[in-house]
Amino acid sequence: MAARQPFTDLDTADEAVRSTCDDATTCKRYATSKGYWTDPYVQYFVRSVGERKAPEINRGYYARVQGMNHLLDAFLRKTKCDCQIVNLGAGLDTTFWRLKDENLMPRKYFEVDFPMIAARKIHNIKLPTLFLSECVLVYMTPDQSSKLVNWASVTFHTAMFVNYEQVNMLDRFGQVMIENLQRRQCNLAGVEVCQSLETQKERFLKTGWENADALDMMTVYSVIPQDDVARIERLEFLDEKELLQQLLQHYSICWATKDKLKLGTYGLEYCHKVYF
Repeated sequence: MAARQPFTDLDTADEAVRSTCDDATTCKRYATSKGYWTDPYVQYFVRSVGERKAPEINRGYYARVQGMNHLLDAFLRKTKCDCQIVNLGAGLDTTFWRLKDENLMPRKYFEVDFPMIAARKIHNIKLPTLFLSECVLVYMTPDQSSKLVNWASVTFHTAMFVNYEQVNMLDRFGQVMIENLQRRQCNLAGVEVCQSLETQKERFLKTGWENADALDMMTVYSVIPQDDVARIERLEFLDEKELLQQLLQHYSICWATKDKLKLGTYGLEYCHKVYF
């Protein structure tokens, strides 16, 4: 194992810079608690109001926030929000949510900061988060995909992960699918997880997700509103209905959830009670 590198002057300087993020956020939290301006989001990054700040500090931050917001909003209105914002050294700044509340969102909004600070901010964001994955995890090794979904479960407290990919790949039909893809130089590195609906669910349940469920696409097809199914089945004649059934039985949707905010919408029995 390589020896741990000693801290350098640059590391110390970086840490000093990172500490200013907490200083600024703490001051803003106190000032908003006194009514200098309204920021309903800063409380999620600094829980406690903290010790009293001098009036000149509060007024200084007030001027800072108002001045920056004035120019920012003027630019957005001038461009009619057809623009992008790059917030350098964003720290725990809450501008993104203010703009969203005030219907002033630009086309793109970027935040740049030290990875450690960005990770802290993501960890503290309590917005429910949805991850969508369609035939992506299957191209990763089981270890790689498990690390990815574990990262998602650890980082986001209230979240849902929806994964669509192959299933039931141990039978002859599944083996033919694998062989056909291999001829196209597509290696299904994660096919081991695609053995069954149970193995699909286990990937999430073993990596920190509270609940997981899965259905093959034949089941999904059977619970889609049948008037719409009848409509699309009239579009083209299908002779090989058994082939369609085999194909649908070899793909699945698996969904996993965490619900720290207790929203009550995450134990969804999708296809039996709720059409998605």
